[in-house]
Amino acid sequence: MADNEITRIDRKEAASGRISYGDAVILHETRKTRVALVPYFIPHSNHTELAIKLQTYKKAPLPHEWVFVEEKSLNLNGAASDRLLRALRDHLAVAEQDDDGAYLLLRVSEGTADLGEHDPQMVASALAKVLSREEIVNHLSGADLSDELVSSLRSAIRLREMQAAVADLRDKLGRGDTDEQIYQDWCEKHYWAFGSAYVVNDEVRNISASDNLDMLLPTVIAGYRDLVELKRPNMDVLRYDQAHRNYYWSADVSRAIGQCHRYLDILHEVAANGLRDHPEIVAYHPRAIIVIGRSNDWDAQVLRALHGLNHRLSSVTVMTYDQLLAQGERLLSIVAPEDDEIEEEAEWDDDIPF
Repeated sequence: MADNEITRIDRKEAASGRISYGDAVILHETRKTRVALVPYFIPHSNHTELAIKLQTYKKAPLPHEWVFVEEKSLNLNGAASDRLLRALRDHLAVAEQDDDGAYLLLRVSEGTADLGEHDPQMVASALAKVLSREEIVNHLSGADLSDELVSSLRSAIRLREMQAAVADLRDKLGRGDTDEQIYQDWCEKHYWAFGSAYVVNDEVRNISASDNLDMLLPTVIAGYRDLVELKRPNMDVLRYDQAHRNYYWSADVSRAIGQCHRYLDILHEVAANGLRDHPEIVAYHPRAIIVIGRSNDWDAQVLRALHGLNHRLSSVTVMTYDQLLAQGERLLSIVAPEDDEIEEEAEWDDDIPF
């Protein structure tokens, strides 16, 4: 609509009483073809959804009336209609440019990013699709952008990294990868999956001349280090004693527990006041996490047995790779924005009054 135009829109209730509709808007018309847009207003509990139907007509030979062509018509729900509107706006902006190339659309007024009525998180999520490198965001932080937008950019990029990481671990386990180094690399890069109590992982691994840890994680509250020992996902975790009707640790887990007890003793001894060459690394009564095996096919009884055996250990926790994945998914669900409510596709055809 031009600045000097006034447009009247009539909104009328459909025969069903479930929705309202507006007059058809002719988008395209020739001697033989007509394309019209029909708006629908669908009420929800907290908002009204604008949906549209693109209708195609053909001119009949006689008596030269417009005939509706269903197979060449299209229904768009509210989300699709909104995407169409944004796509048209974006591509019209690109059409105003003379050269081909890649365009990043961001409204700027007097050198400052103007978000208008858009949510900074929404803008950041869109930008994060192309801004996947942290150095780009660091560069933007020096530009004349609002702190709110820069913070949202960092959060959106971090969220996409977490989503990709969880999907990657799920894929590795689904393929049946058993190379311990693969999971070592994943855990070092995505240490957050071990819980929000840990803020970063240390690069230091050697705590003695002959002892090299898989991971050292500092806790948020005190900064004291805990250790992580990674084993292969195809190793057994629990065995069942038919005679005594109870579960017990497998040989692989027993060896890992013994290994961790040695590491815990050494780490507490050499790092109680900080490692010799790394005084910032302090481990006072550290704990150990062992990641080993799979539990994707366990029933509630086996999970309960693992929980009970863990609670009878001292300073050591055993978890499976599926539990690590579930923990990462849970953390992701906490930090990710809630998904938009999924609405069933409306049956508009019954409400069309023409």
